[in-house]
Parts: sequence; C-alpha cells; structure tokens
Amino acid sequence: MSFNSYHFHIYFKEDLELEQAQSLVDKVKKFDFVEVGRVWNKPVGPHPMGSCQITVNADKFEFISAWFMQNRGELDLFVHALSGDDIIDHTQFVCWIGHEHKLNLDFFEKLSK
Repeated sequence: MSFNSYHFHIYFKEDLELEQAQSLVDKVKKFDFVEVGRVWNKPVGPHPMGSCQITVNADKFEFISAWFMQNRGELDLFVHALSGDDIIDHTQFVCWIGHEHKLNLDFFEKLSK
C-alpha cells in the first residue's frame, strides 16, 4: 500500500508549551509544500492534548520527518498516513517523533453513530 500524504500532529501541554509549539509552527510554515492547520490549545478529536496538524505529500515525508527530529525541541509529534480510513490511520499507520501518547480512539466510535 502506498500513501499520498501524511499528517504530522505537533503535541504540546496547553499552558506550558504553547509558545514553543507556536514557534515550531511558525518555522514549518516557511516551507511552501506544507499545509498548516489551526493550533488547538486543548484536546481535539482523538488528540489528548493541544496540537497542530501539518499535512505533507508523501514525496516530502522523509525531509519533513528529519526536519522535525532536528527542530522539535522537547515537543512530541504523532505522525500518520492518510489512507481514507481514520481508525486504521490513527492505529496502524502511525509513528512517533519523541514520546508516544494515548489517543482518544472513542472519538471515532462517536463519529460513526
């Protein structure tokens, strides 16, 4: 299976790391090939803490992964492929840069009802 694009979710503790997260978001915006979402200063969807979604095409995955490894500071990133199946994307097609966090997978069950 091949993927066309990926989401990189920058995770941060809402009050303690917001400034650091915003700085990282501002830095990644310099790349014209990324799509930057909103910075959420609270848990949203399956994400257990503040986050910001960065979307990249598959051909930039290796570059942006290495860039985040070098520039993330103490922040963690949840990375997943976009296959069209949200549950599989968030459970099987994942990797972490930094520490792993438990996702709120009940969110997807609520969506399907």
